[in-house]
Amino acid sequence: MATASAEGPVKRHPLAVTAVLSVIGYVLVLGSFAGIVDVFPPIGEETVLLFSDAIAVINSLALTALLVGYVLIRRDDVWRHRAAMLTAFGLILAFLVLYLWKIGGGFEKSIVIREGQFLGAYAGIIEPIYLAMLAIHILLSAIAVPVVIYPVVLGLTHTPAELAETAHARVGRIAVASWSLSLFLGVVTYFLLNHVYSWVPR
Repeated sequence: MATASAEGPVKRHPLAVTAVLSVIGYVLVLGSFAGIVDVFPPIGEETVLLFSDAIAVINSLALTALLVGYVLIRRDDVWRHRAAMLTAFGLILAFLVLYLWKIGGGFEKSIVIREGQFLGAYAGIIEPIYLAMLAIHILLSAIAVPVVIYPVVLGLTHTPAELAETAHARVGRIAVASWSLSLFLGVVTYFLLNHVYSWVPR
């Protein structure tokens, strides 16, 4: 997944680099939720809604790129696999910026299932299912951070021949599985929250 084999600190210590980048990501997310990281300008409700829609589009594109990348490497198309995976990674970085801005400068939403809405009479069942999907999405998103970063770091610092001697493929398969499910559930919960049911600011 890389073009150069020159030695360097990142290539020699991919786990350490992964750990540092993961911690930075966790601090940014948790700090935004806690209101400690205050770097985003305030945004209104219309912008929050726009960001929510943009995030869903970005996640859908990232999921598509991820699955395409998986298919390509199964066909030994290394360079297109590399392009697809870096596209997915770039999209996730764009998602992260919008998501942190949405919660740091705006607000999060809580689902409200009203009578008369789709399966509204079963709100007592639908809402726990929605919350379970959301919880799995969030958990997998958190777990996937180092699992996604590690193969990317390896891929950017090793040649295809060198990657065969690393954990790139093994960790990459775990990353694809966890990341794909997280993205899919994120899109599903977005659709339920914004286009099937109602919401209130949280």
